[in-house]
Amino acid sequence: MENIAYKKSAQLLERAKKVMAGGVSSEFRKYGHPHALFYTHGEGAHIYDVDGNDYLDFTLSQGPLILGHSHPAVIKAVNEYTAHGQLFAGQHLQELELAEKLNNLIPSAELMRFCLDGSEAVQTALRIARATTGRKKFLRFEGHYHGWLDNVCWGISTPSEEALGSKEDPHVFPWTAGIPERAREEFIILPWNDLALLEKTVATHYEDIAAIITEPVMCNNGCIMPVEGFLEGLRKVCDQYGIALIFDEVITGFRLGLGGAQQYFGITPDISVFAKALASGYPISAVVGKREWMKVIEEATVIHAGTMNAGNATVAAALATVQVLEAEMPYDRLFRYGKKLMDGLRNAAKETNQNLLVQGPGPMVHIGFTQLDAVKDYRDTLHYDRAKLGKFMAAMHDRKVRIIGRGLWYISTAHTEANIDHAIATAREVLGNL
Repeated sequence: MENIAYKKSAQLLERAKKVMAGGVSSEFRKYGHPHALFYTHGEGAHIYDVDGNDYLDFTLSQGPLILGHSHPAVIKAVNEYTAHGQLFAGQHLQELELAEKLNNLIPSAELMRFCLDGSEAVQTALRIARATTGRKKFLRFEGHYHGWLDNVCWGISTPSEEALGSKEDPHVFPWTAGIPERAREEFIILPWNDLALLEKTVATHYEDIAAIITEPVMCNNGCIMPVEGFLEGLRKVCDQYGIALIFDEVITGFRLGLGGAQQYFGITPDISVFAKALASGYPISAVVGKREWMKVIEEATVIHAGTMNAGNATVAAALATVQVLEAEMPYDRLFRYGKKLMDGLRNAAKETNQNLLVQGPGPMVHIGFTQLDAVKDYRDTLHYDRAKLGKFMAAMHDRKVRIIGRGLWYISTAHTEANIDHAIATAREVLGNL
């Protein structure tokens, strides 16, 4: 039976399926509730669909909109700068100003290059590490997402926990069909947050390992914080064996602070990747690093190119975003609202006798239904009751609170305390009816 609340979106989706594969331009958009939806505009903490539904938005377009939808300073900057041109295939002033700004804010950003998205920037970082060390492989962790390209598109899905096998020598599965089997030869994979196992593995294989790449907070599966000493241990191991430590800060960058997770945790990687919140939804990423690693690009030993890199609109959006964050310094508020949301959700779950686990640093929060007291690695996330979470998400969405389907919430500078209170009250109602 047709859901009249989403009737126009359903009609447009059927039209889209005639010309777009699956009716969408990114796989996860298929799985909105009750189907992929079409949106008309966003403002602040709200987004609106073609049926006139007004959602309190905690997806923030999968994370980039740290200032909320359509922030006036960002829109103004883009409009004014693109009035002078869209793309020069040459350098321009705001590109330099943005690079100087990131150099000043990010601990590892001695030199940088701009790309279009996180997937591309990750590949640039890996190329830098291989060229500098002369080694072929990188070490990564189960459940960490580093883009959708062939050599990193493993270890983020599995038929079952049993199928993963031992932690010391885990089985790993490609995320999708169409990935060549030889891509599996490029990496070693381990569970996250197990420093002893990491140290043992690197001691055995260091002559092959060019880089260790990690999300400093495991945001893409469970929003898991590093256990005490883990990031410090990664830094020590990389120093010991001449391995590049790469932080994938696509999500954590500008969310945990102006200097990213590396500033928040006090651990400086050799190379880092920033995207998402850097430009309030405009397509730009940055691969930044210490000069000793980035010099292979400076010298053109490693080629990095891209016609669309550092276009006027994306650079103007990024510069305006960072300037607003600098001026407002909203991080105390983002963490405070995040803590209030987490505490409120935990209390609501306790009152309704639901097994809801809530965790995360605050500016991003994850929820899931499980009997575990904490989730510390990817294998733990496989104990989540995904069917129950799906029912919760659908009910929240029908009550006009929009959350990322895997249980991830983002908080923006546009959210208010009243928004947080409303989300908690809505969640309590939904939990009581599950």
